[in-house]
Amino acid sequence: MSQAIYYHAGCPVCVEAERALLPLLDTGKTRVEVVHLGEQAPRIAEAEKAGVKSVPALVIDGQVLHLNFGAAIADLK
Repeated sequence: MSQAIYYHAGCPVCVEAERALLPLLDTGKTRVEVVHLGEQAPRIAEAEKAGVKSVPALVIDGQVLHLNFGAAIADLK
């Protein structure tokens, strides 16, 4: 089973990307986790290690997909 982590900061860009994209993922084949970095600040380091440069971003099986620009990861620190 694939693993997808959607990192976001709760901004309107992030919320819209989540609403548009996540329903397209087949949850029968992909475990999906949503991480709000504004509320889960300790996970910022995890996102950076995965290669996330800005949010919203979707990491699927280690591959980072930067969806749009809501905020730089450095701005969330």
